[in-house]
Amino acid sequence: MNILPPKEKYVKMALELGALHAMIIKPQDVVLDPRCYLKCMYGCDEWGKKWTCPSAPGAIDIWEFEKILQRYKNILLIHVPDKYSNQSISFAIEQQAFVDGYYFAFSISDCSLCKDSCAYPKPCSNPNKARPSMQSLGIDVFATVQSKSLPLSTLKNEEENQNWYSLVLIE
Repeated sequence: MNILPPKEKYVKMALELGALHAMIIKPQDVVLDPRCYLKCMYGCDEWGKKWTCPSAPGAIDIWEFEKILQRYKNILLIHVPDKYSNQSISFAIEQQAFVDGYYFAFSISDCSLCKDSCAYPKPCSNPNKARPSMQSLGIDVFATVQSKSLPLSTLKNEEENQNWYSLVLIE
């Protein structure tokens, strides 16, 4: 019989891959707020320009995501200092969790695979790796991470240190 490893394995893996913080949280710890969609639509320069944007054809809406989120029991919250390691770390953990038997493992991070610009509206260059951002699924990132005493605040300018967060829905 295959005994699955404890979820703490993924915390350790995230830290070894360069995360500043990583912890297991529960679905009820993820704060959902439909106002996130409003901020995406009217506050994001990339609205309508990415396959992982909630405006893209076939994108999951925030009300569907709420039902999906409740099907999970353990979620890995990952904190990193930059956008590019955010996706690479969370996707690597998603892949490992899948191999470990958590076949519904899914990472949620701000897609950064096409560093210059998304191929949208042409076909996605990385459809098997592209992932939506937390906020595009209606997750209030600020409330979620601040409830875990992790650093996140609005930036005054682009020179300030950034904090990037992702989730890996494990089981």
